[in-house]
Amino acid sequence: MLAVAQIDYIRHEVNQKGETYSNMATRMDIDPRTVTKYANKEEFQVRQPQKRKARVMDTVKPIIDKWIDEDLKKKKKNHRTAKRMYKQLVKFHSFTGSERSVRDYVSKRKKELKDYQEGASLPLVSVPGTAQVDFGTASFKYQSEVIDLPYLVVSFPFSNTFYFQVFPSENTECLLEGLQRIFRHMGGIPTTIRFDNLSPAVKKIMARGERGLTETFERFVLHYGFRYEFCNPGKGNEKGHVEAMVKYVRNNFLLPECTVANLDHFNKTLWRWAEEDRNRPHYKKQVLQSELYKEDQQKWLHLPEKDFECARYQEMKADKYGIVSVDNKEYSTSPRFAKQRVKTRLTFNTVAVLNENNEPIVTHSRLYGVKRRSMIWQPYLELLSRRPTAIKYSSLYDQFPYAWSKYLKDCTEEERKIGLRLLGKLLKNNDFTLLNKALQLASSHGHPSADQIKHCFYSLLNQDDSHMEIIPRMKVPIMPNSSRGLSHYDAFFQKGGCRK
Repeated sequence: MLAVAQIDYIRHEVNQKGETYSNMATRMDIDPRTVTKYANKEEFQVRQPQKRKARVMDTVKPIIDKWIDEDLKKKKKNHRTAKRMYKQLVKFHSFTGSERSVRDYVSKRKKELKDYQEGASLPLVSVPGTAQVDFGTASFKYQSEVIDLPYLVVSFPFSNTFYFQVFPSENTECLLEGLQRIFRHMGGIPTTIRFDNLSPAVKKIMARGERGLTETFERFVLHYGFRYEFCNPGKGNEKGHVEAMVKYVRNNFLLPECTVANLDHFNKTLWRWAEEDRNRPHYKKQVLQSELYKEDQQKWLHLPEKDFECARYQEMKADKYGIVSVDNKEYSTSPRFAKQRVKTRLTFNTVAVLNENNEPIVTHSRLYGVKRRSMIWQPYLELLSRRPTAIKYSSLYDQFPYAWSKYLKDCTEEERKIGLRLLGKLLKNNDFTLLNKALQLASSHGHPSADQIKHCFYSLLNQDDSHMEIIPRMKVPIMPNSSRGLSHYDAFFQKGGCRK
């Protein structure tokens, strides 16, 4: 049926201006018989709404809605097709309608749900399944001192609930590690997550509200499939719920300072704290927050089968000692990488140096706080044992523990080779503790040999007293002081050298 304005136009043009039926039909791209019908129609009765019996689709719409809602939490490849829904309705629900009816309803319903989700993403609208994210900072008693550490909060505005985890930094790796831990513990993924313009996620704010995302964050979003939103610059109120929750967490769980011996163990206790906090009425809805949280859960996306690799790969140039700098902290690689470009794999707690096949050569614990350098000695010891007087590596001796640095400098060239080979064999996990004790014990009666150090080391390791056998039982005459190593040659030449 034509619209009222179209009918009025036809009657005016034909009856009052004398236009032909065929010309009007051509102009309006309709059938000439339709023009004739409305031009000559005498009366227009009010159409009475028809009362129809319940259509066959009405009984299965709730079933289709449920299936669509379930599918929207999964990856696209796992969604039911309209054809598949039709077959299941026929087989399990005695559906007698047509496949075309099912297709039309599925298409219409998906569009409605899409429009609803887009409307629900407006700032401050609290709908089930959405979340907000931000960092806070609190003081902790950590490793015998009071320090400030950041904590990541994921809040759920609809249920007024949250989870949080404590980290050593607010970098990209900590952000993604925290989000992934929380997703895994929740057993699902929020449909939409609102962020402030965190530097771990946003590298640039562009015109018209566009964001240039960091490469790692962009891959994280693709992996988990949630929609992200960012506050406008200076508009922190657009994530007001998480800002309030950051304060709530600090005031109710982190004051006074918590004592943390092991950060991983401490974080495991935080799940229970957050979940016990839900057993209280919502401040407006007067319903237990734990019940509202269940509504959040029903809307979450399904987790992917595999975890995301929360790591950032970075290429950099090593200095002449094979040392690279990451966030103003220094990490050793290997002497063969001196002045070469190397690839590193950075996670929130490790820095791994990779070879050309992306296999780790050395893996450091990532440094935070005041410590500036991490040295893993094994790759260097082999080179130093072959070239103990190599000039460009000579300053590396100063980075050994003082006792070993002094011992190696007092050695002759051959003794130094043997001593370095011994270090390479006995040094495990870069821990000099037992080696320092062995050197001190072996040095109690003068400059020891490598065999004496080795003997003391295994004696301490096995907790026996066989090292006593190397201690002389006779009185040793007092000898004049003498210098060992090659330093006396330097002194000789500095005083004028040999004279002809």
